[in-house]
Amino acid sequence: MRRENSGLELSRVIFVGRTYDEYVKMFDLTDEELKNYTILDTPAGACSFTAIASQLGYRVTAADIAYFHSVEQLYQKGLDDIEHAIEGISKVKENYKWDYFNSIDELEKQRNSALHNCVRHMKQFPELYSPANLPELPFNNGQFDMILSAHFLFMYSDRLDFNFHKKTLKEMTRVARKEIRIFPLADLSGSRYENLQEIIMFIHDLGWKAEERIVSYEFQQNGKSMLRVYKD
Repeated sequence: MRRENSGLELSRVIFVGRTYDEYVKMFDLTDEELKNYTILDTPAGACSFTAIASQLGYRVTAADIAYFHSVEQLYQKGLDDIEHAIEGISKVKENYKWDYFNSIDELEKQRNSALHNCVRHMKQFPELYSPANLPELPFNNGQFDMILSAHFLFMYSDRLDFNFHKKTLKEMTRVARKEIRIFPLADLSGSRYENLQEIIMFIHDLGWKAEERIVSYEFQQNGKSMLRVYKD
């Protein structure tokens, strides 16, 4: 898969992803939604959600700034990033809950599984992986029923400011027809996103509704809530 370079250095791209099963739990997805909705995952990174969902016959598209780079570059970057992430988590294990993953080794195994499934599927179906640089998305108005966004917006609130959050959510409401789900509502330190109420008010001003929902997935401490943005 060939991509034009966006100008972003590959060294600044973090290419680590979650598995399909993690997505189902963190976004509280139902069989009916998976079967009937067109879904956009952004930023999707090295997540295997699109790969596995597509194999199951669901209609899912992935978008990420990383996809401006070649699959080969991303695969090696992913391996390096997983190693780095596992090393870092090992030093602060107390900041995580070890219910879903039984051990550091199990976490590493699942992260590698997501990477392998993602890269293999990218090679086979490059049309399902769109380069995108948020807060802009290269899709039509209302192109997807649902947008899923994991471990990005509020998690990196120390470097993605409130204005960026508003621009991204406005763009997501343009592209989504029915729902947007964002997980988690905590930053990298495990603290709750401090501007959540202001974001919810902004969403209301856009003509959408928003609610916080507790989900069955929690790995990072205090990271067990998602924001559901929806229309009646």
